[in-house]
Amino acid sequence: MDLHGFGPQLIAGTWMTLRLAFSAVSVGLALGLLGAVAKSSKHLALRLVGEGYTTIVRGVPELLVVLIVYFGSAKFLTGIAALFGSDEYFELDPFAAGTLALGLTFGAYATEVFRGALLTIPKGQTEAAQSLGLGRWHCFWRIVLPQLWRVALPGLGNLFMVLLKDTALISVVGLDELMRKAQIGVGFSKEPFTFYGCAALIYLALTVVTGGGLMALEHRANRGYRRARS
Repeated sequence: MDLHGFGPQLIAGTWMTLRLAFSAVSVGLALGLLGAVAKSSKHLALRLVGEGYTTIVRGVPELLVVLIVYFGSAKFLTGIAALFGSDEYFELDPFAAGTLALGLTFGAYATEVFRGALLTIPKGQTEAAQSLGLGRWHCFWRIVLPQLWRVALPGLGNLFMVLLKDTALISVVGLDELMRKAQIGVGFSKEPFTFYGCAALIYLALTVVTGGGLMALEHRANRGYRRARS
């Protein structure tokens, strides 16, 4: 397969894709956990915030989320600067905008995964921990969260594999990730099948490796639980 010297560029794009995916999943996990806690809260205001977040983000195409975050943040930052007398134009760089957009989307779906996992944990465990003197935060951190990850891991793994492929959407705002590098190669060589086919193989390889890693994580997370059940 003749890549016309673009092989290193595709490798650089793959590295950028991985950086973006892991940055976005970090943001998304935090948002998903907060969203699940909010939707499970006894306070109506928190439940409404959680419901609003998941309803709005899941109801909008991901490409639109990317464009809204990228261009909307520029307008917002420029407006804030104008309040302080500055006429400069500010905007998020494509990597930051992509991280935020994909993190928002991942977090909205992860909220439901975490919320479902929370429902599987018996309330008696937290009540017993609190009766032993653990505060609510320590109870959540030491009792609930370890079990939450084990239950939520398969669903989160599927979401991460989708996120890994959705990084291609960030090419529309100029980030030099894998898809963008492939498009540049196509523009230079006029051989779309070669470069898009190579990009497809790289995405497939990343997905296979990610799937293997997730299976290993699930096996590790269930080791003590399986022994306890046997």
